[in-house]
Amino acid sequence: MRLNTDQLIETFHSYATPRHDWLVGGEFERAVVRPDGQPIGYFEPDGIGWVLKELAKDESWTPHYEGENIIALHRADMANITLEPGGQVELSGAPHRSLSALADEMQANRRALLDLSSGKDHVWIAAGLTPIAPIAQIPWVPKGRYGIMKRYLPQRGDLAAYMMKGTCSVQANYDFSSEADCARKVRLASGLAPLTTALFANSPLLENKPTGFKSYRGHIWTRTDPDRTGFPPGLRNDFSFERWLDYLLDAPMMFRVQDGDWVPAHGIPFRTFMEQGIDGHFPGAADWDLHQTSVFPEVRIKRTIEIRGADCVDHEMALAFCALFTGMLYCNIALDEGLELVAELERGGTHSERFDAAARHGLDAVVAGRSLADWAADLGAIAERGLKACLPDDLDKITPLLARIDDGRSPADDLMDAWTSDPSPENIIAACAY
Repeated sequence: MRLNTDQLIETFHSYATPRHDWLVGGEFERAVVRPDGQPIGYFEPDGIGWVLKELAKDESWTPHYEGENIIALHRADMANITLEPGGQVELSGAPHRSLSALADEMQANRRALLDLSSGKDHVWIAAGLTPIAPIAQIPWVPKGRYGIMKRYLPQRGDLAAYMMKGTCSVQANYDFSSEADCARKVRLASGLAPLTTALFANSPLLENKPTGFKSYRGHIWTRTDPDRTGFPPGLRNDFSFERWLDYLLDAPMMFRVQDGDWVPAHGIPFRTFMEQGIDGHFPGAADWDLHQTSVFPEVRIKRTIEIRGADCVDHEMALAFCALFTGMLYCNIALDEGLELVAELERGGTHSERFDAAARHGLDAVVAGRSLADWAADLGAIAERGLKACLPDDLDKITPLLARIDDGRSPADDLMDAWTSDPSPENIIAACAY
């Protein structure tokens, strides 16, 4: 049976989950470089392909190949390890009932990566943007979709290659109980994007020079592809599954899979593929699932609400990102208070202006007459109360973020201090070692 809009809207409704079954998941991207910051390619003897092969020796992981190249690992509990275009290694964790379980999974993966690097010329780094290597020198991962993306996206944005090959982030995934609940959570998460960008800013350097931004990764996303980044106009305040579906259907396709091969889609909207077909082919469920992975908004709604707006940070801060939104989204009082905070924050210019200020200046940015550090203090207090209400045994997981809020410093400030003290590549890589 062909896909149709009623069916797809009903699919989003089917993802609603009773409150007592809500889970939390995390996604953690990390880059591995030489001690002087130079990149490590896929095909090197101890390169990215080798990393996946070594991780696959744990038999709980099932390797996935394209041709002869291992490109991902999958586990029965729904966890995955995948590769970004420049060889960044991402753990997409399993869904968990507690932040402590999420932390255990993340730490086990971190230990596995660090064990692999022991005795090797490897350093895993926690940074939103690779700080030393020129982007052009980072080799591409041999994945079919990336071969198409590297041709398509630079036509849409002049920093698209920087996004693909140089950036890393942390993301968190949350359940919703209904369309209305999803709308409230989307409103909160998308409205907080400038503030969370500032809080977790950790990409001030490129080719070992200051970029003028605390989160250059955040800025890069504004120059990648306006059709699939940011957030759909009008949906922050008026979200519905139907309007979200319209956004996805009208998003240009970069690629599709036909007879097992990756083929360019040349920007044809998915709606056209669904209604008219391409060369006699019409999409199935797998095509729809694939298309949804090719849009990159600040908040993405699939089976869960994916919150995507933070630079890669150290393991404690990465977990604090998950804790922050757990407290905000899984406690109704905190969600109400958070929505009030967003409404006040939005009095300070347009969303683009707030986001640019946050990316440039971090917590020093001034929005609606207050520094983002001041706004962050309000946010931290709300999130702490919310987490205490919904997962009191995990309250310690937000502590590293609250400490940073008290200091008024994002991770980018620490990295810039290290650069000012000693700008040698080796010192910079040591300063952001994972």
